[in-house]
Amino acid sequence: MAAEGYREVMRMFVVDSFTGNAFRGNPAGVVLLDAPADEAWMQSVAAELKHSETAFVETGGEGPKPLRWFTPTVEVDLCGHATLATGHALGGEQIFTTRSGELRTRAENGRVSMDFPADPPSTAEVDLAAALPGVGVEELVRGRDDLLAVVADAAEVRTLKPDLDAIAGLPMRALIVSAPGDRPGIDFVSRVFAPGVGVPEDPVTGSAHCLLSPYWSARLGRPELTGEQASPRGGVVGTRLEEGRVTLTGQAVTVLEGELLV
Repeated sequence: MAAEGYREVMRMFVVDSFTGNAFRGNPAGVVLLDAPADEAWMQSVAAELKHSETAFVETGGEGPKPLRWFTPTVEVDLCGHATLATGHALGGEQIFTTRSGELRTRAENGRVSMDFPADPPSTAEVDLAAALPGVGVEELVRGRDDLLAVVADAAEVRTLKPDLDAIAGLPMRALIVSAPGDRPGIDFVSRVFAPGVGVPEDPVTGSAHCLLSPYWSARLGRPELTGEQASPRGGVVGTRLEEGRVTLTGQAVTVLEGELLV
């Protein structure tokens, strides 16, 4: 029932994804819908919340649940951390229909696993001198939407100061910078910059690990790996590569639950 003066009241959450601690990892909005919502309205809500992505999931029907993701400025085809946040908020096993096909999540023992399509790397030729001034890129590959620049040392990833204006001009959604891990239990580190879609630096990016997983699994010779996204908030993503799919695993913490009045 709508509160007085409002047409509808919707449940919503803010969930910190890929972390076991509040105010770490990547925060995502999750809005539960009884029926399809207007695209412009969803974009306005995402702009209001200002998280790197807000998920909108229809829970009113039977069968797989339609799921969409919006940054503060655009709709995106795939978002890992907001899908993990949605799976955490709903609990149990979930099946979603999305612009990237059918996705599944399972919330169990304080962790959420997600079945995503792998994004195998291919060679790329893009001049990154302006975007990554002074950085020695050893290898550059691309996936469907992102560029992956590999450097030699994790310390260079951790202290990186990219030119965000130059990155915004690149012909891809995001630039991922990655290196071998430098801590026990961490196989690779990364950071992700997507200013062209309204996300200067994404704290932890599940969809980027669909590209990072096949790259590092091939390089390290193991299907199961652990990545650390070394943003200021930071987060940890487990990856398992199998038959063209990537299982992404992480913890999540609900930091806000309330009502969206519209």
